[in-house]
Amino acid sequence: MKTRLAIVLTHPIQYNSPIFELLANKLNIKVFYTYSQRKKDLFDKDFGTNIQWDIPLLNGYDYQFVQNTASKPGLDHFTGIKCPTLINEIEDWCATHLFIFGWNYQAHYKAMRYFKGKIPVLFRGDSTLLDYEIRSIKTLLLNIIKKSESHSLFSDIISFCKFKLRKYVLTYVYSHIDKALYVGKNNKAYFLENGLKEEQLFWARHAIDNNRFCDNPEKQYEIKAQEWRKKLNIGSDAIVLLFAGKFEEKKNPLILLKAFKQLKKERPKLQLIFLGSGPQEALLNKVANNDKRVLFLPFQNQSIMPVVYRLADIFCLPSQGPGETWGLAVNEAMACGRPVITSDKVGCSNDVITPPSMVFKANDIKALEKAICQLINSNEIGYVPQVQSHIQNWNFNKICMAIENAVNS
Repeated sequence: MKTRLAIVLTHPIQYNSPIFELLANKLNIKVFYTYSQRKKDLFDKDFGTNIQWDIPLLNGYDYQFVQNTASKPGLDHFTGIKCPTLINEIEDWCATHLFIFGWNYQAHYKAMRYFKGKIPVLFRGDSTLLDYEIRSIKTLLLNIIKKSESHSLFSDIISFCKFKLRKYVLTYVYSHIDKALYVGKNNKAYFLENGLKEEQLFWARHAIDNNRFCDNPEKQYEIKAQEWRKKLNIGSDAIVLLFAGKFEEKKNPLILLKAFKQLKKERPKLQLIFLGSGPQEALLNKVANNDKRVLFLPFQNQSIMPVVYRLADIFCLPSQGPGETWGLAVNEAMACGRPVITSDKVGCSNDVITPPSMVFKANDIKALEKAICQLINSNEIGYVPQVQSHIQNWNFNKICMAIENAVNS
């Protein structure tokens, strides 16, 4: 029987739609989008605005939106996605394989459980263990021996108990899948910790549309970025740090601002751009205190992002978690040839970060300052060809190959 791969995902996402378009040329696929409200409701609560991507997300593959009947629709809670007809619609389509993106919605979880044992169930997620430093009794006992503060000991014990409870739940959840496509080393360790075997895992490396971020021979994006820098009164000899994304505690943009303030006296050419919005926007503006070397730019859509990254000489993602996963903005910055600095809480830090890019210990402001200075002193800032060429190894074609291997194995 010819393979018919049903893919379950909440809504169209710029990082997945191009994969589906490529995959449709190789396999018979249909994407079942479970967040039907997203067809009309485009509000992103973290960015605080309606977001409608200005690149096509529904071209080149078969799809349908399945009615979500949740009384409180949303992506931030388990009952936010309820699709009573999803299982029937997948069966009516005569799927031979099921591919689930994320289990933490009622509709997705029910489909996993129902189809397990009937057809092969594939799964993709990008969770890690980076938020759980204490995962064994041995580590817990060593911490107890080293520490004397009762509050710290109590926190360690609570953290250990949460990890064990979470592991028990996740091992049960993942018993309902046959194969998992992991995005990188940290994600693979997560799946192995939670009950999956090596032979069940397939490396489908996280990627973005590298071609869309690469410049043309006329250097159109670089020219536009230089023109934009002039409009922002950024000098030609300035060294620009960039944070682009949601201004939220998880991503910790505040530590980058504090590091910049510490360095700006000894680094008079250093400037900082924050692009985006979010819950910490007011706090960041307050700490910046009208510093003319700190610029705030509003959310920009996908088509302009190749220019945005080229405003910078260094891109920084200083996340502290909890809940930070891969950090695809890192891929985007690297596809523009920009070196990056990430914290060790960013999921991709074990995979894509090679010199001159750097990793620092999360929440260690001195380590962040040192990384910034070392990168500047190396003179490998701005456009660095080896950064761009390195990230080309993480691409959509390799993801498609991994999916085909998982389906056919």
